Amino acid sequence: MTDKKMDIIRALKRAGNNPISGEELGGILGISRTMVWKYMKALGEEGYVIRSSPGSGHVLVSAPDKLYPSEIMDGLDTSIIGGDIRYFDEVDSTNDVAKKMGSSSDEGTVVIAEMQDSGRGRKGGHWMSPRGGVWMSVILKPNVVPAYAPRFTLMAGVAVAKAIRGLGVEASLKWPNDVLIGDKKVCGILTEMDAECDQINFVIIGIGINVNVLIEELSEDLRSSSTSLSEIKGEELDRIAFVQALLRALEDEYIRSKTSGFDSILEEWRSLSSTIGRDVDVVTPQRIIRGKAVGITENGTLLVETAEGLEEIVAGSCIHG
Repeated sequence: MTDKKMDIIRALKRAGNNPISGEELGGILGISRTMVWKYMKALGEEGYVIRSSPGSGHVLVSAPDKLYPSEIMDGLDTSIIGGDIRYFDEVDSTNDVAKKMGSSSDEGTVVIAEMQDSGRGRKGGHWMSPRGGVWMSVILKPNVVPAYAPRFTLMAGVAVAKAIRGLGVEASLKWPNDVLIGDKKVCGILTEMDAECDQINFVIIGIGINVNVLIEELSEDLRSSSTSLSEIKGEELDRIAFVQALLRALEDEYIRSKTSGFDSILEEWRSLSSTIGRDVDVVTPQRIIRGKAVGITENGTLLVETAEGLEEIVAGSCIHG
């Protein structure tokens, strides 16, 4: 959406139910009434309902259920994350788009889409991303060594859990990268990086959340293990407000990691964890490790007490007992 269209929407929102004339809008934006009308027509094609009365003016009746940057950025009070938001109706993968633009983009740039054709989970697995969800990737440029990259998955998990809990829904974290409601998955996180041997160039945090997703739209093998926020709340959610809350939470955790260190985030992850204290089977490429999850290290590896002793697991698929 162009800056002028964003400015028109902002002006109409500020006016509320008070009609604002094309002449007034033109004066505010520094454009002609003819250009105002052209932008109004374009906004109508994008799904905005604007009531126009000759001799009176224009009133914004409703906005479309779209994750337009202008809507997300209106009232977003972050300083790092969300200053630049790239919107797509449909992409293969927001992480792939973010990786291509990572080097040339500002830190905190967000790539967001209404749906993904080829969303990816861990180990390249397919992540279903139908309309109604929030599918986004955030570009960060932390000054840390590559070994610390897994920390950002934990950090993002804490932020997502907090945003969901802000809705009055109890969310928990399943190692390594899932957010659960009860025992059902509502969110997956995929962190990828571009790095030299001793320095991260940028990190991509991919976050996929079933917000207003209809569970019956998911593949049959996922329905019993998945849920959505709308299913839990019994109503559709305002996705714009939720994305704003999520970006604020993510920025808060990112700033905390810089100013206070990672220990406090790690402690919060532990307190939100549904994995620690449970019997688990962790499937790795080499074997299945069975035991009790007893903790997590500062770099995100899972500690499992097995019959043979304590195992430190860097990566794997965790199945709760």
